[in-house]
Amino acid sequence: MPNEMARSKKARRPRRGPREPREDPARNELISRSLESAQQCLLQQDYGTAFVHYLLVLNLAPVLKDFARESFRFTLFKWADELDSLGRIQDLFDCYEQAVELFPTDEVIVNSMGEHLFRMGFRDEAAAHFHKALKLRPDFPEAKENFYRVANWLVERWHFLMLNDHGRNRKYQLAIQRAVQEGCSTVLDIGTGTGILGMCAKKAGAREVYACELSKTMYELACEVVSANGMADSIRILHMKSLEMEIPKDIPTRVSLVVTETVDAGLLGEGIIESLIHAWKHLLLPPPNPEEPQSAPSQTGRVIPGGATVFGMAVECQEIRRHHRLCVSAVGGLDLEAVREIRSPVSCSVDADESAEPYTTERLSRLPGGFTALTGPCRMLDIDFNNVQELESLCSRKVMRLRVPVTQEGVVDALAVWFQLHLDQENSISTGPQENTCWEQAIYPVQSLAHCSVKRNDELLLEVSCRDAYLRLCCVAIVRDGQMFHLDSMEEEDYSTVALPNPEVDLCSALASLQTRHDTVSNMFTLECSEIALLNNVNYHNSFRMAVEKLLTSLRSSREMQASEVSSSEPFYMLDVSEGFSVLSLLTARLGQDSGSSLVQAYSSVEKDQHQALLRLLAQSNGVEESALQFWLSHVEDDSAVLQRPASEKLWSAIVLDCIETCGLIRQRLMEKATLARCLLEDGGRIFPERIVIHGLLVESDTLLQESAVQGTDPTLGFNIAPFINQFTVPVHVFLDLSTLECTHLSDPVELFTLDLMNSSANYISRGIRVRVSAPGKVTAVPFWYQIYLDADLTVTTFSQDSHWKQAAVVLQCPLVVNTGDWVQLTIQLHKSSISITAVREEAVTADDATAEEEPVPMDHPQGGLC
Repeated sequence: MPNEMARSKKARRPRRGPREPREDPARNELISRSLESAQQCLLQQDYGTAFVHYLLVLNLAPVLKDFARESFRFTLFKWADELDSLGRIQDLFDCYEQAVELFPTDEVIVNSMGEHLFRMGFRDEAAAHFHKALKLRPDFPEAKENFYRVANWLVERWHFLMLNDHGRNRKYQLAIQRAVQEGCSTVLDIGTGTGILGMCAKKAGAREVYACELSKTMYELACEVVSANGMADSIRILHMKSLEMEIPKDIPTRVSLVVTETVDAGLLGEGIIESLIHAWKHLLLPPPNPEEPQSAPSQTGRVIPGGATVFGMAVECQEIRRHHRLCVSAVGGLDLEAVREIRSPVSCSVDADESAEPYTTERLSRLPGGFTALTGPCRMLDIDFNNVQELESLCSRKVMRLRVPVTQEGVVDALAVWFQLHLDQENSISTGPQENTCWEQAIYPVQSLAHCSVKRNDELLLEVSCRDAYLRLCCVAIVRDGQMFHLDSMEEEDYSTVALPNPEVDLCSALASLQTRHDTVSNMFTLECSEIALLNNVNYHNSFRMAVEKLLTSLRSSREMQASEVSSSEPFYMLDVSEGFSVLSLLTARLGQDSGSSLVQAYSSVEKDQHQALLRLLAQSNGVEESALQFWLSHVEDDSAVLQRPASEKLWSAIVLDCIETCGLIRQRLMEKATLARCLLEDGGRIFPERIVIHGLLVESDTLLQESAVQGTDPTLGFNIAPFINQFTVPVHVFLDLSTLECTHLSDPVELFTLDLMNSSANYISRGIRVRVSAPGKVTAVPFWYQIYLDADLTVTTFSQDSHWKQAAVVLQCPLVVNTGDWVQLTIQLHKSSISITAVREEAVTADDATAEEEPVPMDHPQGGLC
């Protein structure tokens, strides 16, 4: 028996309090020395060593975290940038993981790691970090902007349009319901997206439903949606490509029905052919046997959609033309005739670059200036998705040639393509230009050497193929009065003289052309669509030329007054740091040469070899000396520090900044670049443009609402999807054509904000204005555009028919119901380069107030802290 006395004595032993940590002089000395070393390394810009010292200090003494947080962040960011520039990507992310382990709730570090992940192409992981940073601090503007930016990549805007398309959703539901009722009890949804088609199958009574989704973001979203709709236990979602699925590893048995909508505007661009061939071979039950018509549907396989018919027509469209072909012979005094041809990277021709896309996409009904159909709709191709032999032979078929009658005289700028998706025998979906659906049309630009002019009763010879599992469509010739004129060699005046093709003559001609092909090809260039549209913008280049002429005249006058101090032979230095291809540096060099005195030394920041070759060719053909135009990046050691002095003792006379992105947003870090550029200008020098004024107006637009968020449960057949996908709603819509946007204007245009690149004291961070409502309605958005002031008098606008820029719009979270005469208070804020707008309807305004405040009034006084 245990000793009771011993137990009681033990129980009566007094408890000790928590033991005080022993002082460890050696440890404290190490912490102190390491902290001092970290600070010394920072002063010496040895960020890698400083980072190691900080890691040691903070791991040994966590109590110092608050004290050292700012210095640690600074060190981490500098060291990460250095590792990035050295290509040590794994080391970079190792450092961030160590930092996040030390500071797991530091939203700045979490957000910064997301930025690096995004730049490296890890969009899903980046989104997770931005989302975490927002949870840690919901009002963190950098994380909010980053999340909005990455949301466009992770959940493309067409998801919202598609889910809001009740007609499309309902037809899919009916086709699935019919198939399940006929006995298709096991279903696989390929490319499930939000899971809506899989849920339709389960609701229709399918016994087993599987779904697969490659995108991690969409996979997680589908899991949330299915769970919220009470189907988590009855729909199994796999995060993988269907091409990787195996039986019984991923699903237990073959299924009787595959549903999918992995189609794009060109039908085949999302890989539906490859997916269905694999499904028929490995995942689906065999198709019905015609010799056994009594086979039960549960024992055979089928696909929804069952097939598709592709249609196309030739169109004339100035908007398409100016984005895919050089349409002008001169801009800003520069002769462009030396360039044989400039093409966009969208081409189906046999000599197209491997990186060329076969088509682009447009909503024909929204193209500025409209379009003219030059032919009637032509049936191009029929595909049976339930015939695996046909699918397998599709890509190996010979090129099919079609003759399409011309019904309208004009210039063929493109072939527009759409399709009818046959879900089953009773339900189909059309993506045609006349349909009010979520679909755009595929556009195949015609990029011949001369305008492809056609007349009534001509015929277009088209080639149709499915090479590389893409639908490829090419206009190769015009047939007129029994004669054929090939577009790659003809000119309009040759119509009456060119004879029918002779094989022997063609062969001799081809052999002879080999000798001159090198010279010919050297004068053919490929530019991005937006770069071609910019080059076609005559007004922009002419305005820039006049602004530079005025600046050079002013600078020459100043130098003449300071003749004793400044050499008259000293050139004017001009730097163009435009993004992508630009001829502004060459235009300026030409102006300096034309003046005959005080030459201009112009520098271009273009990087691509082809861009530089094009500028050299144009310089030579315009008589510009080779030394007058140079490429700036070959003169700087660090490509990331483009804005530097032209020489140690020199300053720039003019710096051209690229301020507006093609999509309609202000370029990132614009004001920071302007601040640095001002410090690099000589007296009287100028930044082009010197000022940007943002204009906007109030509109009501259901289209913008449909494209920004899922509007409740009605469009999605009663399924609860909106709250989940609407997490990826972004407040600013880009790439808008305001001239064709379906909307009602509820106010006159007003000036929203001004950015002054030459005068920092004129800038402000936020501004409030009052806008008078001119028509009753519901304010859903504020579209905006820019007036770009090259100088005080010369301006260009981004809202014009010849502009290569698009417009953007802020979509309000809470639409405002307004009446004529109401006042709406707008608050416009600029954080870095991102614009945000909030709107509040004022309840009542007296006549005196209305008179006094009709003009926009800044809410805050200008602040110099912005730039």
